[in-house]
Amino acid sequence: MSFPSHKLFSILLTILFFCSTLAAAKSNHFARTLSPSSLGLKREKLSHLHFYFHDIVSGRNPTAIRVAQAATTNTSSTLFGMVVMMDDPLTTKPELSSKLVGRAQGIYASASQSEIGFLMVVNFAFMEGKYNGSTLSVLGRNTVFSAVREFPIVGGSGLFRFARGYAQARTHKLDLRSGDAVVEYNVYVFHY
Repeated sequence: MSFPSHKLFSILLTILFFCSTLAAAKSNHFARTLSPSSLGLKREKLSHLHFYFHDIVSGRNPTAIRVAQAATTNTSSTLFGMVVMMDDPLTTKPELSSKLVGRAQGIYASASQSEIGFLMVVNFAFMEGKYNGSTLSVLGRNTVFSAVREFPIVGGSGLFRFARGYAQARTHKLDLRSGDAVVEYNVYVFHY
Protein backbone atom coordinates (compact mmCIF):
# COMPACT_ATOMS: atom_id res chain seq x y z
CA MET A 1 0.00 0.00 0.00
CA SER A 2 1.47 3.29 -1.01
CA PHE A 3 0.53 6.78 0.09
CA PRO A 4 -0.22 9.44 -2.43
CA SER A 5 2.63 11.95 -2.49
CA HIS A 6 0.42 14.84 -1.33
CA LYS A 7 -0.59 12.88 1.84
CA LEU A 8 3.03 11.96 2.54
CA PHE A 9 4.01 15.59 2.07
CA SER A 10 1.22 16.65 4.44
CA ILE A 11 2.36 14.16 7.11
CA LEU A 12 5.99 15.30 6.80
CA LEU A 13 4.93 18.94 7.04
CA THR A 14 2.91 18.17 10.19
CA ILE A 15 5.89 16.39 11.78
CA LEU A 16 8.21 19.27 10.84
CA PHE A 17 5.77 21.82 12.31
CA PHE A 18 5.46 19.76 15.53
CA CYS A 19 9.26 19.52 15.90
CA SER A 20 9.75 23.26 15.31
CA THR A 21 7.02 24.01 17.87
CA LEU A 22 8.84 21.84 20.43
CA ALA A 23 12.14 23.58 19.70
CA ALA A 24 10.49 27.00 20.08
CA ALA A 25 8.83 25.93 23.31
CA LYS A 26 12.21 24.91 24.73
CA SER A 27 13.78 28.28 23.87
CA ASN A 28 10.84 30.29 25.27
CA HIS A 29 11.11 28.77 28.72
CA PHE A 30 9.62 30.22 31.88
CA ALA A 31 12.39 29.12 34.24
CA ARG A 32 15.70 27.37 33.99
CA THR A 33 18.64 26.49 36.20
CA LEU A 34 21.82 28.49 35.70
CA SER A 35 25.28 28.20 37.13
CA PRO A 36 26.45 31.32 39.01
CA SER A 37 29.46 31.55 36.69
CA SER A 38 27.13 32.05 33.68
CA LEU A 39 26.26 35.45 35.21
CA GLY A 40 29.90 36.28 35.91
CA LEU A 41 29.53 35.49 39.63
CA LYS A 42 32.67 34.31 41.30
CA ARG A 43 33.15 33.21 44.91
CA GLU A 44 30.71 34.43 47.54
CA LYS A 45 32.23 36.64 50.25
CA LEU A 46 31.19 38.02 53.64
CA SER A 47 31.51 41.79 54.16
CA HIS A 48 31.14 43.85 57.33
CA LEU A 49 29.94 47.45 57.02
CA HIS A 50 29.91 49.86 59.96
CA PHE A 51 28.19 53.24 59.84
CA TYR A 52 25.91 55.63 61.74
CA PHE A 53 22.31 56.38 60.78
CA HIS A 54 21.03 59.92 61.54
CA ASP A 55 17.23 60.10 61.90
CA ILE A 56 16.43 63.83 62.11
CA VAL A 57 12.74 64.56 62.72
CA SER A 58 13.08 68.12 64.10
CA GLY A 59 14.26 71.46 62.79
CA ARG A 60 13.98 73.17 59.45
CA ASN A 61 15.45 70.30 57.39
CA PRO A 62 14.24 67.00 58.80
CA THR A 63 15.42 63.82 57.07
CA ALA A 64 12.40 61.85 58.29
CA ILE A 65 8.83 63.14 58.08
CA ARG A 66 5.46 61.75 59.07
CA VAL A 67 3.42 61.08 55.94
CA ALA A 68 0.42 59.24 57.39
CA GLN A 69 -1.27 58.31 60.63
CA ALA A 70 -4.43 56.73 61.98
CA ALA A 71 -7.17 58.75 63.67
CA THR A 72 -5.96 57.40 67.02
CA THR A 73 -2.18 57.70 66.49
CA ASN A 74 -1.71 60.83 68.61
CA THR A 75 -3.58 59.29 71.57
CA SER A 76 -1.65 56.00 71.37
CA SER A 77 1.28 55.56 73.77
CA THR A 78 3.17 53.78 70.97
CA LEU A 79 2.12 56.12 68.11
CA PHE A 80 0.44 53.07 66.56
CA GLY A 81 -0.41 53.75 62.90
CA MET A 82 2.22 56.44 62.25
CA VAL A 83 4.09 56.14 58.94
CA VAL A 84 7.35 58.03 58.38
CA MET A 85 9.26 58.49 55.11
CA MET A 86 13.01 58.88 55.48
CA ASP A 87 16.10 59.89 53.58
CA ASP A 88 18.58 59.67 56.46
CA PRO A 89 22.34 60.24 56.12
CA LEU A 90 24.74 57.37 56.83
CA THR A 91 28.14 58.49 58.12
CA THR A 92 31.42 56.90 59.22
CA LYS A 93 31.26 58.38 62.75
CA PRO A 94 28.44 59.42 65.10
CA GLU A 95 28.88 63.11 64.21
CA LEU A 96 26.66 64.28 61.36
CA SER A 97 29.65 66.26 60.04
CA SER A 98 31.69 63.06 59.51
CA LYS A 99 32.11 61.48 56.08
CA LEU A 100 28.84 60.68 54.29
CA VAL A 101 28.86 57.10 52.92
CA GLY A 102 25.22 56.70 51.94
CA ARG A 103 21.54 57.30 52.67
CA ALA A 104 18.88 55.22 54.38
CA GLN A 105 15.83 55.65 52.16
CA GLY A 106 12.47 54.10 52.91
CA ILE A 107 9.73 54.04 55.49
CA TYR A 108 9.18 53.06 59.07
CA ALA A 109 5.77 52.59 60.58
CA SER A 110 4.64 52.14 64.17
CA ALA A 111 3.26 48.61 64.08
CA SER A 112 2.93 47.69 67.76
CA GLN A 113 0.20 48.60 70.24
CA SER A 114 2.22 47.46 73.27
CA GLU A 115 5.70 49.00 72.72
CA ILE A 116 7.51 51.36 70.38
CA GLY A 117 8.07 48.89 67.56
CA PHE A 118 8.53 49.94 63.96
CA LEU A 119 8.20 48.02 60.73
CA MET A 120 11.33 49.04 58.79
CA VAL A 121 11.40 48.95 54.99
CA VAL A 122 14.71 50.55 54.05
CA ASN A 123 17.30 50.66 51.30
CA PHE A 124 20.82 51.55 52.35
CA ALA A 125 21.98 53.41 49.22
CA PHE A 126 25.76 53.70 49.30
CA MET A 127 27.74 56.46 47.62
CA GLU A 128 31.30 55.81 48.71
CA GLY A 129 34.22 53.95 47.17
CA LYS A 130 33.61 50.64 45.44
CA TYR A 131 30.08 50.49 46.92
CA ASN A 132 28.99 53.71 45.18
CA GLY A 133 25.65 53.02 43.49
CA SER A 134 25.07 49.73 45.32
CA THR A 135 22.21 49.13 47.76
CA LEU A 136 21.20 46.78 50.55
CA SER A 137 17.53 46.18 51.28
CA VAL A 138 16.35 45.72 54.87
CA LEU A 139 12.96 44.54 56.05
CA GLY A 140 12.32 43.95 59.73
CA ARG A 141 11.06 44.91 63.16
CA ASN A 142 12.72 47.69 65.16
CA THR A 143 11.90 47.81 68.88
CA VAL A 144 13.73 51.10 69.37
CA PHE A 145 14.21 50.84 73.15
CA SER A 146 15.89 47.42 72.93
CA ALA A 147 19.66 47.59 73.41
CA VAL A 148 20.33 45.73 70.14
CA ARG A 149 17.95 45.22 67.25
CA GLU A 150 18.54 42.81 64.39
CA PHE A 151 17.11 43.11 60.88
CA PRO A 152 17.41 40.74 57.94
CA ILE A 153 19.11 41.87 54.75
CA VAL A 154 16.70 40.64 52.09
CA GLY A 155 18.60 41.63 48.96
CA GLY A 156 20.65 44.24 47.23
CA SER A 157 21.86 45.69 43.96
CA GLY A 158 25.17 46.53 42.29
CA LEU A 159 28.00 44.87 44.23
CA PHE A 160 25.35 43.49 46.58
CA ARG A 161 23.35 41.47 44.04
CA PHE A 162 22.13 38.24 45.64
CA ALA A 163 22.88 39.72 49.10
CA ARG A 164 21.73 38.07 52.29
CA GLY A 165 22.68 38.71 55.89
CA TYR A 166 21.70 40.82 58.85
CA ALA A 167 22.12 44.28 60.35
CA GLN A 168 22.49 45.02 64.05
CA ALA A 169 21.42 48.44 65.31
CA ARG A 170 22.34 50.07 68.61
CA THR A 171 21.09 53.49 69.62
CA HIS A 172 24.09 55.76 70.03
CA LYS A 173 22.15 58.89 70.96
CA LEU A 174 18.44 59.70 71.34
CA ASP A 175 17.07 63.15 72.14
CA LEU A 176 13.69 62.48 73.75
CA ARG A 177 12.64 66.14 73.38
CA SER A 178 13.28 66.45 69.63
CA GLY A 179 12.97 62.79 68.65
CA ASP A 180 16.27 62.93 66.74
CA ALA A 181 18.40 59.79 66.93
CA VAL A 182 21.83 58.52 65.94
CA VAL A 183 21.97 54.75 65.52
CA GLU A 184 25.12 52.65 65.08
CA TYR A 185 24.83 49.89 62.47
CA ASN A 186 26.95 46.80 61.98
CA VAL A 187 25.95 44.99 58.81
CA TYR A 188 27.14 41.50 57.91
CA VAL A 189 26.31 40.51 54.36
CA PHE A 190 27.09 37.60 52.04
CA HIS A 191 27.39 38.66 48.41
CA TYR A 192 29.36 37.91 45.25
